[in-house]
Amino acid sequence: VQLQASGRGLVQAGGSLRLSCAASGRTIDTYTVAWFRQALGKEREFVAAIRSRGGTTYYADSVKGRFTISRQNAKNTVYLQMYSLRPEDTATYYCAAGAGIIASSSTTARMYAYWGQGTLVTVSS
Repeated sequence: VQLQASGRGLVQAGGSLRLSCAASGRTIDTYTVAWFRQALGKEREFVAAIRSRGGTTYYADSVKGRFTISRQNAKNTVYLQMYSLRPEDTATYYCAAGAGIIASSSTTARMYAYWGQGTLVTVSS
């Protein structure tokens, strides 16, 4: 599975942006897909995840109510819609996919076998 993240941009605080994660090589409709981010000088952190069956979603507390993760299986793509962006959302965002991830591990980076290259989001104050 190859993942291609896109949607990088520079936005002002309060603005919105949508990131896309397009998969190739095989369909990811049975995979859990997540977004993680890493700000300069900080550790990578979980942002959001969406499971395959039922589409259950998980969010970090810091983005809950502002970000929405969704998937469009027909396009083999997962999206991260971000609203009310804050300067602290500035980071490189990575999408990741994995099979057989149990619900309680959906926020754990090491559970994901496939990773995209990252896309930079910069939010100015």
